[in-house]
Amino acid sequence: MEPFDSFLIWITDFLGDHLYEGIFLAALLETVVPPIPTLAIFPTAGFLASQQGITILGIIPMIILGGAGATLGTSIIYIIALKLGRIVLLRYLKYVKVSEKKLKRVEKWFEKYGDKAVLVGRMIPVMREMISVPAGLLKMKLLKFVLYTFTGSIIWSTITILSGYYFGEVIGLSNIFSS
Repeated sequence: MEPFDSFLIWITDFLGDHLYEGIFLAALLETVVPPIPTLAIFPTAGFLASQQGITILGIIPMIILGGAGATLGTSIIYIIALKLGRIVLLRYLKYVKVSEKKLKRVEKWFEKYGDKAVLVGRMIPVMREMISVPAGLLKMKLLKFVLYTFTGSIIWSTITILSGYYFGEVIGLSNIFSS
């Protein structure tokens, strides 16, 4: 078994026992150490919550913790980009196959769409992890960055966690009717 597969199994097991902490940890790690897929983890957490009988109100803290974990993690990347700058950052980005050409394209896109890029970018897979880099490099105001990041992350958390939760509810109902 590969290390990444082992890690995913560990995080899923951890979620089974610690849903709320697991959501926060997965969201934090996803943004700092990609490619941890919250697109798989958040719906799984929602599903597990439905199977454990957690009410829809019990999902709200999961959503908030998912948004908070993602905001904290991506803020770390934002600060790194802000402090290190373009030249140093490019040295490290080459290891994840981000060239200067790609970075320039992202910066140009970011300059065109500005703050909205952060808000919308937090809801698009892959861009979720990368949007903090041009925001830091182009010196977006930290408070605005955090506000837009948290808002976009809350929307992402809501959609993905509730999709798993409602899937679990449907499975539960189909088991009742098939009995």
